[in-house]
Amino acid sequence: MDVDISSPSSWLIPNSWANITDTFHDAVKDLKLGELLHDDLFGLFEAMSAIEMMDPKMDAGMLCNRGVRKIVSFNQAVQDKILKLDGFSKKEVIGIIDSTLACLVSWLEGHSLAQTVFINLYLHRPYMIEERVLKAFCLSIYKLLEVIKDLVHRAMVYEEEDFQPMQYGYHLNPDISEQRMIGMLREVEEDLHRKLRAKHSNETQAIFARIKFIRVFLQVLISFRKEDQQPSMPDCQRLLATSVEMLYLVQDTVHLGIKSDDPNNEHILGFEPSINQRLLPPTFPRYTKIKSRSEALIYFIEMVERFKIVCKIQTIVSLHQALDFFIEFSKSSPCILSRSALQLLYPGTNPSNLKDILRDAVKSFICPPALLSKTLLNNQQAKHYVDTFLSHCSRPFINVLQLCGHNRARQRDKLAHLLEEFTTLQDEAERVDAYLHNLSVNSPLSRPHIACFGTWVLYHTLRIMIMYLLSGFELELYSVHEYYYIYWYLYEFLYGWLISALSRADSFLVENEILNELQKGKGASKKKPKFKKKPRPYNRDIIYLQALQNMCGGYYKALMGFRLEGKLSMPHPRFDSEQVRYEHRFAPFQSLLTPPPVIYSEFREMTSFERFQQQPVDSVFLYIAGCKHFHQARQLLESVQVDSEITELLKICKTNFIVLKLLAGGHKKDSMKPPEFDFSSNKYFSIIKLN
Repeated sequence: MDVDISSPSSWLIPNSWANITDTFHDAVKDLKLGELLHDDLFGLFEAMSAIEMMDPKMDAGMLCNRGVRKIVSFNQAVQDKILKLDGFSKKEVIGIIDSTLACLVSWLEGHSLAQTVFINLYLHRPYMIEERVLKAFCLSIYKLLEVIKDLVHRAMVYEEEDFQPMQYGYHLNPDISEQRMIGMLREVEEDLHRKLRAKHSNETQAIFARIKFIRVFLQVLISFRKEDQQPSMPDCQRLLATSVEMLYLVQDTVHLGIKSDDPNNEHILGFEPSINQRLLPPTFPRYTKIKSRSEALIYFIEMVERFKIVCKIQTIVSLHQALDFFIEFSKSSPCILSRSALQLLYPGTNPSNLKDILRDAVKSFICPPALLSKTLLNNQQAKHYVDTFLSHCSRPFINVLQLCGHNRARQRDKLAHLLEEFTTLQDEAERVDAYLHNLSVNSPLSRPHIACFGTWVLYHTLRIMIMYLLSGFELELYSVHEYYYIYWYLYEFLYGWLISALSRADSFLVENEILNELQKGKGASKKKPKFKKKPRPYNRDIIYLQALQNMCGGYYKALMGFRLEGKLSMPHPRFDSEQVRYEHRFAPFQSLLTPPPVIYSEFREMTSFERFQQQPVDSVFLYIAGCKHFHQARQLLESVQVDSEITELLKICKTNFIVLKLLAGGHKKDSMKPPEFDFSSNKYFSIIKLN
């Protein structure tokens, strides 16, 4: 490290050098690993923008420009007889196909086309390839790129880190139609099948499986792409089952393809990782690590399995069921292609279709009299208000569905913006409810319309608020000392409000069912009709939410006990303000009308120990209270139908109950080591571990 720092002008003089290595090491010897030195001329922005020289991950030039190997184009390689256009061995064909599929997967993971798929020189001039199988495969890759790019672009649920659509001058639309491309692959497939019947060969079977997979996979994507009609469910499931079958055959024969003999270059002949380096923008090039062939096949298998799940959305009519489906699917962190397919297959993402879907959703959720009473339906003014309100609901609910298609980190930012739209909907819902209530009071033939639309909007608003707070645990945004007010907010307010809204809707539905039976039995008999006890429509959901509320209460009480005993490492007050942190975490809730936001001073007052009847409040009291919450949550979860998620939560409740019971009994009372919170079983609710 030699440079003359005496004057700026000397930086340009190559002979003026001074060795500053020792000076540099002396200057940084007091810094620990990961620490940065802040200066007026070198702040956080400069630190994040700096390139760590000679580091392969940061300095892409270390790998892109290593050695003196000459980079040649397709034409030059053919002219120098480095690349052949015919006479490929079966092992070479298998190797080229598998390496290309690995490059395709790397592109789908967010890298550029120039540094992934188009490092394959055979894709630069596919029409010049004389080998029939390889030519059909290379042309099908172009068609795949075109269809994938169109699907992802139409769904519009990608960010710059998910997908790079830039083509870098390559033409992705070969002069071959989709049907002709499928026909070409089918012809090659049939030819390989005839060879297999004449003489069975593992290598021929391996090539046959790869070509059939590409053909079937392309058919699936084309069916997703059609705008005029929804794909046939049985046909899609049949094609996807064939895809998985072929992929397992490909996986079993992946070892048959040729591999590079050069230890310094993992790519086989025909793949040049630096061929498109001049096409990249004039910034530091991003180092691209191509997936291995085995990893790429696992990626495709998981993608096809997700497609099977995505196709089930066609059988879902209810908006609430569709929202639950989108949210659950998003929790598995699916790839960009399956997320996009889900957006395109559900008709509710189209504004023209959503108005009727929303009307049915409100009916099924709370049965508002305004949508059932003939008197109110015949009132043109009331009908206009309801239609306008549902029209205004379309955009926010489309945004909810689209939000579930983005990656998990981006969803949190979008949830905060979505709350602003629901604030406007809450205000409009209240005004529509007030108008319809006045009409229903004056109409003897209809039930009172009391806050029906408002309850429906509030229910979805609360779900978004809960998703926003819980996503912080999944993304590991919270420090351990922040957990207690996050769980407190969920326990004291959000889950309580959500249970209240759902109970209100539950009562409306049961009341509506009783009134319908009364009207049916009117005049049929003079005897007073006997009513059976009506099942509560949302009983399971309410019990499940009550269990989650109790779990949050258990964490809150446990964390308060840890704070009292000094077992949580707290930041120094000089460098940290709990009020600033609190206000930052709940900032998106400030614009909401219902539920009203809880400011920090109210939070401090509501969590003070003076609120408890038992005096004085110590850690044992808090641990026992936490035990009761986890025990209650366990009892509630055991009363509902058990599935994999319920089983996980039951395990967490049982474990945390035992841990808090031990702490209440004085176990490890003198230990000042902080407890661990293990989120491996569940992203939002941890198992408390004692060191």
